[in-house]
Amino acid sequence: MGSTEETRPANAGRPTSRDVARLAGVSHTAVSFVFNGRAEGNLSPATQERIRRAAEQLGYRPDPVARGLRRRRTAVIGLVTDEIASTPFAGRLLRGAMETAWDNDHLVLTVDSGGDAAKEDAAVAELLDRRVDGIIYAAMSLRRVRVPEGLHRTHSVLANCLPEDDSLPAVIPAERAGGRTAARLLLEQGHRRVAMIGGQDDIASVERLRGFRDALRAEGITVPKEWVPRTGGEISGGHEGALRVLGNTPADRRPTGLFCYNDRVAAGVLHAATRLGIDVPAELSVVGYDDQEHMAEFLTPALTTVALPHRAMGEAAARLLLDSIETGRTPPATTRRVACPVISRASVGPAPTR
Repeated sequence: MGSTEETRPANAGRPTSRDVARLAGVSHTAVSFVFNGRAEGNLSPATQERIRRAAEQLGYRPDPVARGLRRRRTAVIGLVTDEIASTPFAGRLLRGAMETAWDNDHLVLTVDSGGDAAKEDAAVAELLDRRVDGIIYAAMSLRRVRVPEGLHRTHSVLANCLPEDDSLPAVIPAERAGGRTAARLLLEQGHRRVAMIGGQDDIASVERLRGFRDALRAEGITVPKEWVPRTGGEISGGHEGALRVLGNTPADRRPTGLFCYNDRVAAGVLHAATRLGIDVPAELSVVGYDDQEHMAEFLTPALTTVALPHRAMGEAAARLLLDSIETGRTPPATTRRVACPVISRASVGPAPTR
């Protein structure tokens, strides 16, 4: 009798490829061809389908450890972070990397160092001891980072950060392009008196302002220095900057459009606008940056913002790493910039006509 019970003992554990071969009536080699990606040209489509049906009936999945040993891989990649687990964007980046790895039959081991350099070195050493196929190093915010010791001994990619020594490939947001996008959101609504509030001297601040000015310069618009107050990245900084730029200034001379370093700054700007009796968006349009979860869409009015592409960065970093693992070739130490999409809500409107 050809039942499954006869092909496998009742007390058997995980089904094997030999169980699949017996049920499908094919050789063990044929099953290996199907699950190692070598079936095309070696097996007919009908035979391949019969093997897959048998595998599904038995609940068979290829053993990633055994397959990894044959290919001298473990089907596991490491993901080392600084303080990313404490940020509101962490889940997006981690999910992007993990799901991309999973779709390519890899698991991800994640270690958060808390920003401790010694712990980062120890984490990399531990992952190397576990023979992971490669490592992603991800940072909480865009900056240049010390490359953890040992990272050059395996396939490695950086996410949301740049190596101090330019020695590894990196995936980061396209910040300058994001600044241009923010300016165009205001320009397209007819705004010509515009300002940028918040930020400091970090890479993101510099690049966003550079892109913002690029787009304005193309329209013959120059932003006065006093309309670019560097007041940090918190709600208080946005409130302070908005009072500086908007307070005690006649409506026909103050900016009608504000680009904010991030959504927290934009929240402070909206508070200041309410305090000053300025209607958003009828009298003032506000653009944020980040699309911070649980915040941007719940402000009043809901905030139009340029989103940081954390999920896309996680996906891109994992894909770049997996391609490197698959080919055995180290990718060039170049920087890939991921586009920052616009999330349109209610805080941007046409420039006032008076």
